[in-house]
Amino acid sequence: MHFTRRALAMSAVLLAALTSACSKDSTTAPSAPAPIVGVAVVAKSISSIQISFTSIAGDVSYDIERAEGTTGGTFAAVTNVPAPATAGAVTYTDASLKTNTTYRYRVFTNKNSLKSVASGEATTATLAFGNAAATITADIAASRTLFADTAYTISGFIHVGNGATLTIQPGTVIKGDYAVLGSTLMIMKGAKIQAVGTADAPIVFTSSRAAGSRQPGDWGGLILVGNGVNNRSGSVAVEGTGTDGATVVTGKNYTVVYNGGTIATDNSGTLAYVRVEFGGYAPLQDQEFNSFTFCAIGSGTRGSYLESLDGLDDSYEFFGGAIDLDHVIAFETADDVLDMSEGYSGRVQFAIGISTNQLTPRTGAGFYSVDLEGIENDGCNGTGCDLGHSSTPYTIPMIANFTLIGCGLQSCMGASGGHGMMLRRGTGGYYVNGVIARWSADGVSLRDTTTYVRGGSTTTPSTSADLQLRNILFAEVGPAGTPTLFQANTATPSTQFALDPTANSLTLSTATAASLFVLIPAVGTVPTTLSSFDFTPSTGSPIATGGLSTFTGSMLTKAGTFVTATTYRGAVDPAGAKWWAGWTNYARN
Repeated sequence: MHFTRRALAMSAVLLAALTSACSKDSTTAPSAPAPIVGVAVVAKSISSIQISFTSIAGDVSYDIERAEGTTGGTFAAVTNVPAPATAGAVTYTDASLKTNTTYRYRVFTNKNSLKSVASGEATTATLAFGNAAATITADIAASRTLFADTAYTISGFIHVGNGATLTIQPGTVIKGDYAVLGSTLMIMKGAKIQAVGTADAPIVFTSSRAAGSRQPGDWGGLILVGNGVNNRSGSVAVEGTGTDGATVVTGKNYTVVYNGGTIATDNSGTLAYVRVEFGGYAPLQDQEFNSFTFCAIGSGTRGSYLESLDGLDDSYEFFGGAIDLDHVIAFETADDVLDMSEGYSGRVQFAIGISTNQLTPRTGAGFYSVDLEGIENDGCNGTGCDLGHSSTPYTIPMIANFTLIGCGLQSCMGASGGHGMMLRRGTGGYYVNGVIARWSADGVSLRDTTTYVRGGSTTTPSTSADLQLRNILFAEVGPAGTPTLFQANTATPSTQFALDPTANSLTLSTATAASLFVLIPAVGTVPTTLSSFDFTPSTGSPIATGGLSTFTGSMLTKAGTFVTATTYRGAVDPAGAKWWAGWTNYARN
């Protein structure tokens, strides 16, 4: 009994000590930090949102979380932001978000190894494309960025000056002012354009008129002027410039000279996923602007995934220079798809061009060409060609994997047009793995002796010749019922020449153009949407094979690492992606 009392007494003492200790710990243990109150969010661009709040003294850091949508959705961690040394404003910009999309944010406070409950939620949406509007009326003398949340209007002749870089965000829309005749964007010598869109957000140059009322010639176009090499002497102005004289006045159409450059590798920037629509206004008689004009643009410049739509002159015109392009497309061209001259020596791989019917130009903007061709390449011709067609450097481009489809009717190609390829005035070049279809005059007009000598004056040019046509299929070329590969000679001495079809793998096919592809409109049909076109070779199509899969000699040298040989002909790999899909547009007005 005595032992029991003693044990109980000791137990009571121990219990009291433990109770005291527990009571002491409970009064000193840290409590969870207070949550942030008043989280604010604001959209900063089409892809970013800024989160801001006021910190509390003593906090260590803040965890920011994000969920998509106005309700529901799972919150995920965005970032951890250190707290400032003293209470004050905290801001963080969340980037790489979806365009025109709603997001919710909440914040947790970290302190003493504990986390608060969540703050209240704050909700906003990223900006939409073209959410705001701005007009550019003056030349751009200093570097500038055009943002995708703003729709810009180019009003007048806007020049980006020497030393300036014009950066254009993906998804930006730039409109040529219909009310100011010929409104155009020109990137001058020494300037750069960094217009790099994406397949989901292409950069679009278009008419300021509403869809449904747009026409070819509504505005000018996109012109790049560089310090690359050209074969004309003297002072040579960009076609269409100078209507406001030679004196430089901001926003006016003063004379722009492009020749005289010596930097073959000159860099005027980068174009990627860029569309030019409804351009081609002619400030001067027969001097329409092109959708894309490259004047002495050096090889340091690059262009990929470009579209010309409903232009009143050429889709892509090159005056000298050496720019390389890949994956280019042209819908409804009122003149030539590819026009190269004056010593152009660049390379183009994967090119599509198709015209179906003549469109009606804007009144007073200029005229449809009377000699519409798929390719029209020249050497040097006219003023400043000191050695005539033999002026150097020669025009020796490389065009590989091209699909060029005409409207199929002489009435929409002009009295002097309808040639799938017009090679003349001393041009050379390497033309390989192509498809030429529905050209009403012939497949190729190999015109004049100075051009023929680029190929060695032989029907079978050697592998070292500067003029080579290889592995090209022609379908529905020539007058109805009279398939014509090369234009017939009608003069003495000869003004037209031909190459040996067999030796050069030039195929005059009996297949219809429509049978070659998954889908193209029938002759005379008026397409309305992009779904009317699929340039992939159809099952069993002869263009799915027959490509020159190995380059040799000067063609191999010319191709370098830019152009790759293929086993197929035309611009689309039968087993590959529909590379024009998702970022191009087809519209007639």
